[in-house]
Amino acid sequence: MRRRILRSMLTVLTITTVVLGVPLTYTAWLWVEDITRNDLQSRLDRVATEVIAQEQADGLVRGGLDVRVVRPLVPEDGKLTIVYPSPQDNASRLDIGAGSVPDPLVESLSMGTSGSLRLEVPAGPMHARQRQAVAGVALAVLASLGAAVTVAVVTARRVADPLRDVAARAARLAMGDFRPDPRRHGISELDRVSDVLDSATVEIAGRLQREHALVADVSHQLRSRLTAVRLRLDELSAHADPEVVHEAEEAMAQVDRLTDAIDELVRASRDEDAADRDPIPVMDELSGIVTEWTHPFAEAGRTLMLTGDASLRAPITASRLREAVTVLIDNALMHGGGTCTVSVRTVRPGNAREPLVCVEVADEGEGVRDELAPHIFDRGFSAGGSTGVGLALARALIEADGGRLELQRRRPALFAVFLGSSVSARTTGTVPEPR
Repeated sequence: MRRRILRSMLTVLTITTVVLGVPLTYTAWLWVEDITRNDLQSRLDRVATEVIAQEQADGLVRGGLDVRVVRPLVPEDGKLTIVYPSPQDNASRLDIGAGSVPDPLVESLSMGTSGSLRLEVPAGPMHARQRQAVAGVALAVLASLGAAVTVAVVTARRVADPLRDVAARAARLAMGDFRPDPRRHGISELDRVSDVLDSATVEIAGRLQREHALVADVSHQLRSRLTAVRLRLDELSAHADPEVVHEAEEAMAQVDRLTDAIDELVRASRDEDAADRDPIPVMDELSGIVTEWTHPFAEAGRTLMLTGDASLRAPITASRLREAVTVLIDNALMHGGGTCTVSVRTVRPGNAREPLVCVEVADEGEGVRDELAPHIFDRGFSAGGSTGVGLALARALIEADGGRLELQRRRPALFAVFLGSSVSARTTGTVPEPR
């Protein structure tokens, strides 16, 4: 930020310096020449006054021109040529000063019937003064530019540093650091942003505390109810009918898994992001889900398959991954058709440096209609009479650990979960893009 602000200000200063400095330099050059020529013209005026004063009543200069008063008006190394009327040949010429002037600067003056004057001086001294004037203007311009650069650096720092501080504070807030920051920067707009961040910090912290308390209460209530259900099922496990006992044991296993899932989700909601988690084996986490859902698919006359590389690992919360994939499998069972395939592979989307672990859930049904696809992850949106929470919840669970859930193909439907990769050593080479 500071560099961009400084670069913009320096660009403006440079353009201003060029726009003003070049005309000012040219003006200084002409100004020295005008002063020199005005001095020569003044000398010629005084010489003309002396020549006219020596004319007689008939307008002629008799007895020759007296140059004693005129000679001091001729500059050193200069040459004055006087043409004046005389009785001998009506016009006489008189040269005063140097015989010849190299590179002359010439000024002339016509005196009408009284003759004319021509004054020549070397142009070298004038050029030297012009160069000095240009150098003075250049030094002044450079000095002003240096002062302007100093002001630009100070201004850029004064503007960029507060912006960086506010951005860093917003980043800390996004990472869950709700400590207040009393610093202000003397810039009203940024100070107002800091005030808003203070208010947001208090509000977000309060809401998180209330949500954590609510999650704890809900989980406690659920565990209590599940414990009661398990006790009733435990009683059924003592029934004389073996089929009832089998169903009771299966139901108790489901209750145990649900209790474990609730505990893991509560713990995950209090943990940090998945960036620092130890990678988990993705296939091992999904195999239990596929085994659990194989029977419902078989009852519907369909098949559920799990394929992929068992060595792939990803830094994600196991419970979140299981719940998200469970939603996708349930969605395929309710709205899809044919074989449902859960596959685990690696992909390298775009210009990503490292491959990602991709979990794909696909079926052979009619897929998602075009008008529904843009809203399929919207909370509360459903075209099949459901609550419209499942897919929105699945995406939220995956995004909570830094992954993403996308509808990769509409017909037949294919959902893809992209996870940060921790690929095994034997997985090498470039993998294809997501389908």
